[in-house]
Amino acid sequence: MRFSINIGNFASPAGPESIGRSLLDVACAADESGIDTVWVGDHLIQANPYDTTGDDMLEAYTALGFLAARTERVRLGVMVSAVTFRPPSLLIKAVTSLDVLSGGRAWFGVGAGHNETEARAMGLPLPPTAERFERLEETLRLARQMWSGVEAPFEGVHYRLEHPTNRPNSLRRPHPPIVVGGAGEKKTLRLVATYADACNLFDIPGQGDLLRRKLEVLAGHCQAVGRPFGEIEKTVSSRLEAGETPTAVAERCAVLAELGIDHVVMIVDGAWTAEAVERLAAAADLVAHHA
Repeated sequence: MRFSINIGNFASPAGPESIGRSLLDVACAADESGIDTVWVGDHLIQANPYDTTGDDMLEAYTALGFLAARTERVRLGVMVSAVTFRPPSLLIKAVTSLDVLSGGRAWFGVGAGHNETEARAMGLPLPPTAERFERLEETLRLARQMWSGVEAPFEGVHYRLEHPTNRPNSLRRPHPPIVVGGAGEKKTLRLVATYADACNLFDIPGQGDLLRRKLEVLAGHCQAVGRPFGEIEKTVSSRLEAGETPTAVAERCAVLAELGIDHVVMIVDGAWTAEAVERLAAAADLVAHHA
């Protein structure tokens, strides 16, 4: 089982001038401790209604570029980019640039988007749900094409590119791993089965049956498109509670592993600290030793 951290709050106790140092401390702790990926949220304002500890948010790809230069091993990704935030060619180019500059450590995390409050506050487009999913599928198709090196015109309903070019191309071949976020059974998990390398589901306390159902639905979509279910990395977002011991985390994650989860992406209330990363890494060691 892989263990990752998802940074959704960039606040630093010492104020904005120390945000970079605090972020780097956390990322270096992850890099040195065996954590698989450092994820960041892709928002322009604090989007977690339960997070009242700070409103500071960094732009996602700028933050990951900063971390790419100061880490060596840990993978880097956005969990996940709303498909409407950026033109698809710009989004794909950003992920490709991150992959090149990090030595092949980038993920491509993308979803349909949903945050109406943020869209209104920041003037971001948020088309109707059906259109967002159409745009998501076209973006996934375009990403596959650009990473393949094919520069033929791209013709979609929403996006038309005369000469999509991606040079330099990604170091990770055939492309950076693609994760489609969300648990919608009809559209999102179908897109995972068709285009993605990983899904991202949600660990809701006491809802193990629901998580099992989502995996069964994904398996059905894989069968429908003729793809082995085992090719999809099953990731789940969970929460590391304040003061939760490594043993307690390991016990929780063992249950998730029994359900078929391969990769746990942890969030915390407030900002991550190096100490919290070390607790998660200790839990990962316990799981590995008891596998």
